[in-house]
Amino acid sequence: MVYDEISVISESTEVIGDINSGGSLDIRGTLTGSVSCNGKLTVAGVLKGDSKSAEFFADGAKLEGEINCEGAAKVGVGSIIIGNITATSAVIAGAVKGDIDVKGPVIVDASAVIVGNIKSSSVQINNGAIVEGFCSQCYSDVDVQSFFEEEKGNE
Repeated sequence: MVYDEISVISESTEVIGDINSGGSLDIRGTLTGSVSCNGKLTVAGVLKGDSKSAEFFADGAKLEGEINCEGAAKVGVGSIIIGNITATSAVIAGAVKGDIDVKGPVIVDASAVIVGNIKSSSVQINNGAIVEGFCSQCYSDVDVQSFFEEEKGNE
C-alpha cells in the first residue's frame, strides 16, 4: 500500500541506518544505509546505500549504490551515480558509472555521461552525450536475427 505522505531528510540532517517508508521520501541531507519506499524517492543530497522505490529522481545528487525502481528513473543534471540502475523507463541527464537495465525506453540527454552498459527496448542518445559501454535493445519486440536469416525455400 502506498501512503500519500512525503518524509523529508533536510539538508542539515545526517542519518545512519536503513529507512523503510510506505509513502515517498525526499533526501536532501545525507543518508548512509538502504532505502525502501512504496512511493517516489527523490534524492537531492547524498545517499550511500541501495534503494528500492516505485519511482526515482536524482536532482544534483551523489549516490553510491544500486537503484531498483518499479517505474521511471530520472537522473538530473549534476547528479552522480555510482551503481547499477534497474527500472521500466529512464531519462539520464547526469553521470552514471554502472549498468542501466530498463525494460522500456532510455533517453540519454546531451549532458549525460554513462560508463556502463545499457539494456533496454530502445535507446535515444542525444548529440553531446558520452556513452562508454555496450547498448543492447534486447527487450525490443523485433526479432533482429530474422533480418539475417536466408529464406529456406531458395536453397
